[in-house]
Amino acid sequence: MRQNRLTPKKIKNLVAKALKDKPNWKPSKGKVYLKSLKAGQLFNCGNMKGVFIESNPSSSMVVIIDYYGDYDLSSYYMGKQRFANKTEVIVKEKK
Repeated sequence: MRQNRLTPKKIKNLVAKALKDKPNWKPSKGKVYLKSLKAGQLFNCGNMKGVFIESNPSSSMVVIIDYYGDYDLSSYYMGKQRFANKTEVIVKEKK
């Protein structure tokens, strides 16, 4: 009985296919990813309100300007923070 052996070429092909074949994730309805915002744009994220500053390949710099949660935790969240680029936020457009 012959066994099905993985040769280096088969492994290389499998790896290449796995890296190409990945899902294209989209944010939930009514939300956008943090990395898609422009500098200075306001957003809501859970119980926080913030301003987007800049983004790099791994994270986004934001400034939290309002926190609606527990008062004891507000000093931790307020100010400059780094969030993941794929954090889903709500952006209210100016009318």
